[in-house]
Amino acid sequence: MKLRQAALKAARDMWADYILFMDADNLLLNPDTLSLLIAENKTVVAPMLDSRAAYSNFWCGMTSQGYYRRTPAYLPIRKRERRGCFPVPMVHSTFLVDLRRAAARRLAFHPPHPDYTWAFDDIIVFAFSCKQAVRHPPPEPSRFIPAWVPKADKMGFDEVFMINLKRRADRRERMLSALRAQGIACRLLDAVDGKAMNASQVQALGIAMLPGYRDPYHGRPLTKGELGCFLSHHRVWEEVVAHGLQKVLVFEDDLRFEIFFKRRLMNLMREVEREGLDWDLIYVGRKRMQVDRPEKAVPRVRNLVEADYSYWTLAYVISLQGARKLLAAQPLSKMLPVDDFPPLLSPRPPRSEYKSHFSPRNLLAFSVEPLLVYPTHYTGDDGYISDTETSVVWNDEHVKTDWDRAKSQKMREQQALRREAENSDVLQSPLDSAARDEL
Repeated sequence: MKLRQAALKAARDMWADYILFMDADNLLLNPDTLSLLIAENKTVVAPMLDSRAAYSNFWCGMTSQGYYRRTPAYLPIRKRERRGCFPVPMVHSTFLVDLRRAAARRLAFHPPHPDYTWAFDDIIVFAFSCKQAVRHPPPEPSRFIPAWVPKADKMGFDEVFMINLKRRADRRERMLSALRAQGIACRLLDAVDGKAMNASQVQALGIAMLPGYRDPYHGRPLTKGELGCFLSHHRVWEEVVAHGLQKVLVFEDDLRFEIFFKRRLMNLMREVEREGLDWDLIYVGRKRMQVDRPEKAVPRVRNLVEADYSYWTLAYVISLQGARKLLAAQPLSKMLPVDDFPPLLSPRPPRSEYKSHFSPRNLLAFSVEPLLVYPTHYTGDDGYISDTETSVVWNDEHVKTDWDRAKSQKMREQQALRREAENSDVLQSPLDSAARDEL
């Protein structure tokens, strides 16, 4: 891996247009191979190599851990029944890199990408590097036409927090750009990096895990990533109480905004205040877990429902009263993922085996309907990265965790909203209905 990286660096240093990597036991017999590869005009492209068996120098499928996955697409290509240039998750042994392309600047064999958690194997490391090199950063303003940027404000909230890990600079850049474009002023809060915490640091904070806790889908204990995520939100709640902030808006850094987000949320909060609604927490983005019956609409407040069992802390509004209730439950002494915590403080906790640990259960939780933010990526999407699931168990760094593709698909099927469970009575306009259809 280091030798390949040295070769890549040498090619860049001499301003080469291309570099051809070829293993010593590979033979190219067609004199036109290089010309044909260049003509494809791709950042990374490989010729398909023949062997005496079905083996070649490409994969058509890859598992969630980066290993080879058999697919129906492989053999027709390998037998040349399908001809052409095909996008695949892996090429190796012999391939051409176009160094003139911007994406090629981010390719590397060593060291592995910071997000890499798979096997220490040169072809898998490089394939992961290729995947991560495809970025779609926010468009830059034109140098020739002045771009109007709205004046930033806090939308009537005492504070707007955006939680971001320092090592996730790309997410921070994208979120700050999106907030800037909407005229939303935010305070950047450095997230707690659970992966960097050791057992003594956890003990010093007085943290103890909720007895018997197991993730409902994977049956595993809390991960270090989930530990860091909870502590990050806990810091926000402490800030709210310490400074007497009446209401704040909290964003995580992996969300996308619905159309007219700012105006719609401000209108909703005005109606909440006009009606004198007693509330602690309002989900702005969530994963609805109860999918069998509709949720109760809030009278005289459009697009707001009483939240039933909900997951995710993607974006939410929290009041001073709500933050006090969350802290009063002393969650650090019975830690669990932050997604599970607010539902357990509701009058109807979803997981009865844990409700005895939390009292009183009087959190007044509501949800915007339809939602105003959604995740940028769902589990299993291309580019999906999770700092909570792809981690290690909180008290054993040797036990690695990752999201499960099969279970994630099953989860999606289980959580499909039944028609009779749709919150149809709070959909007030064709625009809202269109936003709802994106679910």
